[in-house]
Amino acid sequence: MTGNGALKIEKDGYVAWVTMNRPEKRNTFTMDMFNAFIDVFPRLDDDPDVRVVVIKGEGKSFTAGLDLMEAGSLFEPTPGADSRERARKHLLHLQESMNVIERCRKPVIAAAHSHCIGMGVDLLSACDIRLASRDAVFSIRETRIAIIADLGTLQRLPYIVGHGWARELALTGRDFSAEEALKMGFITHLCENREDLYRKAGEIAGEIAENSPLAVQGAKDVMMYSRDNGVRAGLDYVVQKNVAVLPCEDLTEAFQAFMEKRKPVFKGK
Repeated sequence: MTGNGALKIEKDGYVAWVTMNRPEKRNTFTMDMFNAFIDVFPRLDDDPDVRVVVIKGEGKSFTAGLDLMEAGSLFEPTPGADSRERARKHLLHLQESMNVIERCRKPVIAAAHSHCIGMGVDLLSACDIRLASRDAVFSIRETRIAIIADLGTLQRLPYIVGHGWARELALTGRDFSAEEALKMGFITHLCENREDLYRKAGEIAGEIAENSPLAVQGAKDVMMYSRDNGVRAGLDYVVQKNVAVLPCEDLTEAFQAFMEKRKPVFKGK
């Protein structure tokens, strides 16, 4: 799996590295980029040899957001119900590019550097774990160009940083630094440079990949379900998940490895 131009895919063991590959345009999102995410992530989700995904950006920026030159031609004001319906369907399609990241059963880690603007915050908000280098700058920039952020930030960010921070950042559209992102809990690790950033992302991904894929994917599923349905429903759901997962080879391997004082080797069965 090598991607389709807009995205570059490389595998390192059980970890798939997904690189946004428009460095000459600071990885701004065009339709090709949106469609690449929609195409690639279901394939990663179905690949038994992928247990964790890491997203990063090629070149000087993680992503500078939406390609405004292309977007301007797509959203030229035209009257009429037909135009509004086309815009509605177009936005739903764009939303799917972020939804496939969140729906991916494999944990998704974002490693952001430099510019992480607009679409970048949408993307990070759809990921499970977020890291950044010290030079990273974030912004829900849509507000400042007369757009309501519509690809997931307003829905997901409050659950990550709390409603107070999410509202301030969404309503002002101001830049916020990696240090501020760490303090509010948007990122979990602040790295000095890109080399350290990718090393740390790989370290976390490798640690996750060593665990039972059934348990890892089940934990992600339960957390997502609990977020959307509440604690009580989430507790009922995890009972159902564990009843389905417990009679598995990975559990037997975990106990066997403990008895033999060795590291378990999980197969996701």
